Amino acid sequence: MKKVLHILYQPYKWLVFIPYLAASTLFFGSLTIILVMVTNPRITSFICGVIWSRLNGYLTPICVSVAGREHIEKKQSYVIVSNHRSQYDIFVLYGWLGIDFKWVMKQELRKVPGIGIGCEKVGHIFIDRTNHERALASLNEAKSKIVNGTSVIFFPEGTRSRDGSLGEFKKGAFKMALDLGLPVLPITITGTEKILPPNTTDLFPGKAKIVIHPPIGIAGYTDETIQELMDRAHAAIRSAL
Repeated sequence: MKKVLHILYQPYKWLVFIPYLAASTLFFGSLTIILVMVTNPRITSFICGVIWSRLNGYLTPICVSVAGREHIEKKQSYVIVSNHRSQYDIFVLYGWLGIDFKWVMKQELRKVPGIGIGCEKVGHIFIDRTNHERALASLNEAKSKIVNGTSVIFFPEGTRSRDGSLGEFKKGAFKMALDLGLPVLPITITGTEKILPPNTTDLFPGKAKIVIHPPIGIAGYTDETIQELMDRAHAAIRSAL
């Protein structure tokens, strides 16, 4: 039955969803340029990010559930760390997490029509992973944006998991948490790898889940003990996989 449904879904995917995704990305990306001039980045990010993500999610369609929302304090900024299983993680986090945040994303996405200019205008953080000094400069420049309930989100694995397992974490997110004195908020995403598996266009409707774990305070951690902080966050995320 699933194979039959998969075949029946293909005309819808190519004739309806893909054109809508392209058109909506260009539309909301262009709208971002206008709104950011007449309002603030937080409002613009909600209108052009959250609504864009939800509309594309509903049209796929996907169903998203969220557990652990009680762990979030609205006025608290966090360094959010999440596992990364699919490109659909972007829709799921942006559309359903319910936190104003800045993405840390690879420099190459700046060139994507609609997405690149929109993300730049609302203050998302582009990282040149081929140049360590430029990457650090971008992170340092972004620190002033992570205040008053606006958080920053990292995929600390650095890339999408190919087999669903949780990879090793890089230090960047945790170093920023120590530098800014902000708690680390671990998040687990499940289900998106079945909606859109990595490195494929094999899109299919499905269910995704966000699990928000209790935040990890950084008191007592230093650059010398940062691995312990990373291990705590890794264990929390792994616990819900």
